[in-house]
Order: sequence, then C-alpha cells, then structure tokens
Amino acid sequence: MKEDGVTLLEILVTMTVVVILASVAMPLSKVSTKRAQEIELRQHLRVIRSAIDTFKLEWNRDGEVLLGPVCVKNKLTCKDVTSPYGYPKSLDVLLGVKLTGEEATVRGTTIRRYLRVMPMDSLTGKPDWILRCYKDRPKPSSWCGDDVYDVMTKSEAVALDGTKYQDW
Repeated sequence: MKEDGVTLLEILVTMTVVVILASVAMPLSKVSTKRAQEIELRQHLRVIRSAIDTFKLEWNRDGEVLLGPVCVKNKLTCKDVTSPYGYPKSLDVLLGVKLTGEEATVRGTTIRRYLRVMPMDSLTGKPDWILRCYKDRPKPSSWCGDDVYDVMTKSEAVALDGTKYQDW
C-alpha cells in the first residue's frame, strides 16, 4: 500500500533551495536600502542648498552694502540674519525670518520662510549637519560660526559608488 506524503529527502532539498534563494535576496535588500538612503540624502542636501541659494539672492549684502531686494527693504533685519557675505547666520534662519520693513506692512507678510522643516540626514537619522562657512576651506575641521555657506552629512561612511558621503 502506497502512502502519500513528503520524504525527508524532499524536505531537505526544498529547505536547501529556500536557503540559497534567501542568501541571494538578503544582500540585494541591503543594497536597495542603502541606495534609498543615498537618494534621500541627495534630495535633502539639494533642498537645503537651494534654500541657502535663494536666501543669498534675496538677502545678499557685501559688508555694509545691501544688495538683495529683501535686504534693502528690511535693513535692520538684514544685518541681524545675514553675514557680511549675505549668507544666513544659521540654518534656523531658513525656517523663518521676521520682516520689519515696508514689505511686512504692504503685503501683510511678516515672516519669510525658505524651509518648512529642517530635513533629516537620512544616514544619521537626525537634522544635524556639518556646517561650512563662506570663508572655510572645502573640508573644514570646524564651523567658523559666522554663516552657513554649505552643509554636509556627519556620516563618515562610504557610498555605493565608492565616494565619501561628506564629499557630496
């Protein structure tokens, strides 16, 4: 009489195939997770750098000479929130600048925002960035504290393409 069922040998072969497939899939999932983090990091760096550039265009100054259109209309605020080079004094300035000049009274706009929220560093999981001043070298050892010219991740890891994340 023949009984239906699975032999021990069939179970072992099936388990071996499943283990081989899982061992192939695991590294691929790690790579795709890292690639997603890298894409998110590039997007966040682009958003912050774009906000800094927009701020610089609107609040530009060269020492005591006010050049940017918003800076000219808000002279007192301009000197409080910008460095002599026209860059924001901190990243928090990008979250909102209180306007004091004619623009605030004419348009009813009292705050100018460049970012809604500070983007998170996808590698560290925190909104803390290495800041670089306008007069700093390309890879500063510390922030000068005068202005924010550029941002970098605090992660010292290496990307999938072999470059360091801090060089992005």
